[in-house]
Amino acid sequence: MEAEGRNRKRTQPPAAGTVHVLLVGINAYHPSVASQPLKGCLHDVAAARTWLESRVDAPLSLHELLDGQATTAAVRDAITGHLGQAGPGDTALFWFSGHGSRFAARSPEELMKEGTGDCQAIVCADGPLADVELGPLLEAVAARGAHTTAVMDCCYSGGSTRDDVNGPTARFVEWDPRWRPPAPVAGAGTREAAGSGPYGAGHVTLAASTVGQVAWEDELGGRPHGMFSYSLLEALATAGPTATSREILAAAHCRVQLLTSLQHPMLSPHDAGGLADRPFLGGAARAPSPQLLRHGREGWEVDHGSLHGLSAWAAGSPAGDDAAAFVVTSGGPGSGTGLVHVREVRPDRVLVTPADWTPDTARVYPVALSALALPPARVLVDAPHEPRAEGWLCAALATAGPGGGPTPLLRAGQAAHPREPEPLIRFRVVVRDGRADVVHRDGTVAVPGMPLSDRSDASDVVDCLIHLTRWYQLRDLHHMSSPLDGRVRIEVSDVHGMPSADGDAPYGERVFRYGGGPGRLREPWVTVRIRNDSNVPLWFLLLDLTDSYASDPGLYRPDFIGPGCTGYALNGEPVRLGLPPDRPVRPGAYVRDWLKLIAAEHEFNTVPFQLGRLVPEAGRARLEPTAADGMLRLTAPASGHRDAGPARRQTGQWATHTLALRTVVPGPED
Repeated sequence: MEAEGRNRKRTQPPAAGTVHVLLVGINAYHPSVASQPLKGCLHDVAAARTWLESRVDAPLSLHELLDGQATTAAVRDAITGHLGQAGPGDTALFWFSGHGSRFAARSPEELMKEGTGDCQAIVCADGPLADVELGPLLEAVAARGAHTTAVMDCCYSGGSTRDDVNGPTARFVEWDPRWRPPAPVAGAGTREAAGSGPYGAGHVTLAASTVGQVAWEDELGGRPHGMFSYSLLEALATAGPTATSREILAAAHCRVQLLTSLQHPMLSPHDAGGLADRPFLGGAARAPSPQLLRHGREGWEVDHGSLHGLSAWAAGSPAGDDAAAFVVTSGGPGSGTGLVHVREVRPDRVLVTPADWTPDTARVYPVALSALALPPARVLVDAPHEPRAEGWLCAALATAGPGGGPTPLLRAGQAAHPREPEPLIRFRVVVRDGRADVVHRDGTVAVPGMPLSDRSDASDVVDCLIHLTRWYQLRDLHHMSSPLDGRVRIEVSDVHGMPSADGDAPYGERVFRYGGGPGRLREPWVTVRIRNDSNVPLWFLLLDLTDSYASDPGLYRPDFIGPGCTGYALNGEPVRLGLPPDRPVRPGAYVRDWLKLIAAEHEFNTVPFQLGRLVPEAGRARLEPTAADGMLRLTAPASGHRDAGPARRQTGQWATHTLALRTVVPGPED
């Protein structure tokens, strides 16, 4: 294949430890396991081995299991014995090319963790190895301190399998009733065992397709290959030495889309600054680059669409003067100057035109918004006796965006033209005696008493405004014309049977009260359910938007939920509603949360939806994770479609549902 014979220069960063690799490829299955043999799996692992041997500048410990060697026992033993040798500073890579399968979830634990109603398995030479076993095996490797990566070129759905022997072949077999589903591992998820984080995200997985799609193999580069393996190795062959798993998956995704529009590779976990943002074979995590420019089936595109708040009016004329724009932020060629203009907005991406430069079609470029494409916030400065402070703020507002220009998220001063639309989000910065209060349009104070005695303080105030604007854009994100609207919802119930008060608080919030009485107060515990009442599988992200202006996706591992099925926050464990540690638990005290559900027909990147708490008194260093360019980066894989005209089923439909909660410490009269 092309990736085997070019660009053999060792460009992977030197590793302090050893790279332990387990390559598993199975073409020849026993007829009792799979009636349809595969042709490309051995070529996949051979090409992966060639890439590793030619590109990895570190000690390499490589083990292969091919065809009949790859029994379930042999794969288990090799993960434990070979990859299990990896420790702190080492890397462990598991690569599987073969058939996949699925079986119905039966136990309560499986049903709570598998929103589609199905568990998955890779199919070894003699039978399946289910994810309830494979996940804990890989997590045990990661628990020893090794950076652990899994590449899975198989699929878990066979509904579109073709019978044409000369065409693409699906890597899927139906579950054999003689295969007994394994018992769930205690304390482990069906995808991931207990590791770092609530869902065992101790290893990063690059998967060939979503759980409901087919992974294909075909003739590629003169021989059979898995479309995903071939595309992934091409992406690796052209990647720089510090390319992250997120960036490599994005490049491979785009290459797969050139081969078929029916297969969408996936990355897990999505956490910003986590495993997905480390180099593919390990290293320090980089700041995430969730907004990417790449060359796809219809030309240049950025994985940022209306699903993430980009308005349809962001598209402009071919010249681009009236369109939204993105600028390259990679630090490499085109960084800070390479612009692309939006020419068409899709639900999950935009088609763009490069402006006065020619990007390399083999590369993926991190980009950021550089021209207004999201509803901004209006900022008014009230500093009648502080002219220097007003000047500092105006200067900071004028330089807070990409390349040192204005940020598209903020509009300073009154509208320049009476017909200019007035943003719904509006802040007033009231400056008195060297302090600045950030005030909402209704007069309530959002952030009090920020220092404002020099230009650095002014930059901190502007960072605060950007953070607030991003938070409000997330909270208020809504697709009013979606045919999925009203078919996805959040349900919250008290696990102790304590009633909640609906409608007795401002803004239609649901109110949950501490129980137990004075001296023995008990936080309310609730169950949070996610309902898919549509007739299609949907991918769900659940955000907890707090009144400290954080946006946290940690309650629910983003995943698909089948039609008519239910997902559970924290895998069905109780969710604690309580005051944060810095808020005293005393009568009348309360905390507010907004649970925001975003559902789409395809997976999308969760990094841009994450915001840390706003801690203005700590200065810029703790206004995290605000991007350096001050942008709201909202992205999704390039997999959608948008039709003009009457509403009809689209491949990239999405919808939201928001539920406001108030947790209250009752007083004597309650």
